[in-house]
Amino acid sequence: MTTTITTNKPFHIDKKRVYDAYKAVRSNRGAAGVDGQTLEQFEANLKGNLYKLWNRMSSGSYLPQPVRAVAIPKKSGDGERILGVPTVGDRIAQMVVKQLIEPDLDPIFLPDSYGYRPRKSALDAVEVTRKRCWKYD
Repeated sequence: MTTTITTNKPFHIDKKRVYDAYKAVRSNRGAAGVDGQTLEQFEANLKGNLYKLWNRMSSGSYLPQPVRAVAIPKKSGDGERILGVPTVGDRIAQMVVKQLIEPDLDPIFLPDSYGYRPRKSALDAVEVTRKRCWKYD
């Protein structure tokens, strides 16, 4: 008799992917979100927190929490801008989604698309713009 393991989860998300996303978020550090939970507090029950996140994401019942609004000074020193800080769990969930969709989506972007792309930055866009300006001057 063979035993077949079935799951009634509508979304296939490997548990290892959730753990890898946690490691990426951990390396970025970051502040606590609206729930006040720090990375260290999340890690106090790491296995349980990651399992709960995986279970909600793979079952389709995951809903992100509101982000915490933090006012930070502008570099120019003229005023402030609002930065939204997600919870640790939400940052991990975002990383899972990023890791799942980026390999399929990145190739369809134009070569001149620089925003939020792997291995491309605003400085890369400025460099290309400078070269083009001098080329056609």
